[in-house]
Amino acid sequence: MENVILIIHLLLALGLIGVVLMQRSEGGGLGIGGGGGGSFSARSAGTALGKVTWVLAVSFIVTSLTLTVMAAQKSSGSSILDRLGGESAPAADTSAPADINVDSLLPPPSGDADAPLVPTAD
Repeated sequence: MENVILIIHLLLALGLIGVVLMQRSEGGGLGIGGGGGGSFSARSAGTALGKVTWVLAVSFIVTSLTLTVMAAQKSSGSSILDRLGGESAPAADTSAPADINVDSLLPPPSGDADAPLVPTAD
């Protein structure tokens, strides 16, 4: 059922894109286009493409909400880790392996004679 609604949703999206691109520009957005022709009324004439656009837009929103509700019901408040096997991630091991000398990773003490020279700011 979810796949059918998803396919309908995609078809509605493509149809909505096509219908919007077929409409005549009213020329208000970017200062280009077909011009207003003196029709500055609050409500424009309802053309067939305008009505189809509204139907497609409302249908697109309805299918979006339907897919959201279906996805929320499927999740049922469980974590993805619960679905994978129920095991939580292992805790980080902070102890060093036996083959690494931790003392060699530390900077040399300041009184060591054979320590490499550290650059200083002048």
